[in-house]
Amino acid sequence: GTSADAALKQALDILFNHPNVGPFIGKQLIQRLVKSNPSPAYVARVTTAFNSGKFGRFGTGKRGDMQAVISAILLDAEARTAIGTTGDKLREPVLRLTQWARAFKLSSPSGKWRIGNLASKSNGLGQAAMRSPSVFNFFRPGYVPPSSRLAKANLVAPEFQITDDVSVAGYVNFLQNVVPTGLREMGSNAFCKADYSPYAPLAETPDKLASKVNLNLTGGRLSVAREMLIADAISKIPATNEDGKLKRVHAAVMLVMASSEFLVLN
Repeated sequence: GTSADAALKQALDILFNHPNVGPFIGKQLIQRLVKSNPSPAYVARVTTAFNSGKFGRFGTGKRGDMQAVISAILLDAEARTAIGTTGDKLREPVLRLTQWARAFKLSSPSGKWRIGNLASKSNGLGQAAMRSPSVFNFFRPGYVPPSSRLAKANLVAPEFQITDDVSVAGYVNFLQNVVPTGLREMGSNAFCKADYSPYAPLAETPDKLASKVNLNLTGGRLSVAREMLIADAISKIPATNEDGKLKRVHAAVMLVMASSEFLVLN
């Protein structure tokens, strides 16, 4: 005698109130936002926020309040401090692109951001927004790269499921095309372009250029040795005119985006 809508609501309420939901949701959100291998204590703290709907001054006190949950994830001490070997996560390709777009104020000529499918592994990102091959995302939360040091350490690395020798080379190919010219909008010859104008004046001082790009893209996490290598590499590009200066900027951006400090969040 129960209507379909009422039965569905009852089923969803039962699932939502199951004690496993908090740890399940909490751990996967931590994996997407912070790190691949959170400690059980970290998951437990986020679960507490999920169950109570409160974290400090955040949340309404209702179970599952996402303001409380996300605050608990991002403000936890473990989110800001690498603990042992569990403090890292590979940045998935789409997030590398959005980081570049935000850092250099990408603009869309049409205002519609019709970027298209970037899923090609050979000359694209190897991942395309809104094109997950299944409802379970692009990769499994428990994926372990086979025959790796991560496997030996019993650690997971979800994003490595869409990473291989083809996608690694394809990503660099993608950068070589996109960093200088931008992203072509579908159905036109217009490009979504980045604004590098604040960086061009630094082109004549490669060390300052490398440092500024490092700060903008990685928060200054490049090692001193890596930053010096990048500065040395871009100094070899002639910068006698505006075109040459811009090429130095493009090279600096591409090299930082190909660095392990950019690709791995820690």
